[in-house]
Amino acid sequence: MDSRGTPVRKLTARSAILSALLGAHPAEAPVSWIVRVAVGLGLQESAVRAALTRMVAGGDLERRDSAYRLAPRLIERQHRQDEAMHPPTGAWDGTWRLAIVTVGADDSTDRAAFREVLRAKKFGELREGVWTRPDNLGTEFPAAAARRLTVFTGHPGEPDGELAERLFRPDAWAGNARLLLSAMARAEFIGDRFEVAAATVRHILNDPMLPTELLPPHWPGRELRASYLDFRAEFAEFAEALMGSTVPRQR
Repeated sequence: MDSRGTPVRKLTARSAILSALLGAHPAEAPVSWIVRVAVGLGLQESAVRAALTRMVAGGDLERRDSAYRLAPRLIERQHRQDEAMHPPTGAWDGTWRLAIVTVGADDSTDRAAFREVLRAKKFGELREGVWTRPDNLGTEFPAAAARRLTVFTGHPGEPDGELAERLFRPDAWAGNARLLLSAMARAEFIGDRFEVAAATVRHILNDPMLPTELLPPHWPGRELRASYLDFRAEFAEFAEALMGSTVPRQR
């Protein structure tokens, strides 16, 4: 969090490049666009060019001629980011989905990666090897993960709201969402709003996507998504003013 108590990280060359490309479709841009936009956000050109070199070496980016694109693992993050902008709105029948790990991990790295898959599917860990969530998403696991799980549906022995709060802490998520909305409203310069927008999309990715029945009153999820999408439109106009017709499409 920054000094104002909001979950915002200071803008760096790497974070600016990643955030800009994660919002671009396709997720690639000429080096001239990346440099000029990052400089327009208040970064030094030398820092941006050095970051591009490090990001290629570190596997974040791929270079093709005079353009850079996100590496495949970050394309997957972009897909999750896009999906997170459109949470489910269907009815919930009160059942929960229980995913039990029946095939263990090979090592700590494998275990961490498998846990991340479950978290990305919005499951909460009830105890080691036992994950659950309300069955309102129609969750399908990747084949490699599905082979390691046994999945049931049922009803918990404790009140739904209490279990949801214990596993997903929706009140805390809502509190941080309101801080981000306030920070965006206060931000005077586009570089400041870019920082808040980057924090906003990270927070949206952590939305547990609970059914309406389990959300606290005055849930700010829709408002936060609208704030982020409004900024994407502003950022596209900002980039177009700098670069003209070479701007990657933002959405």
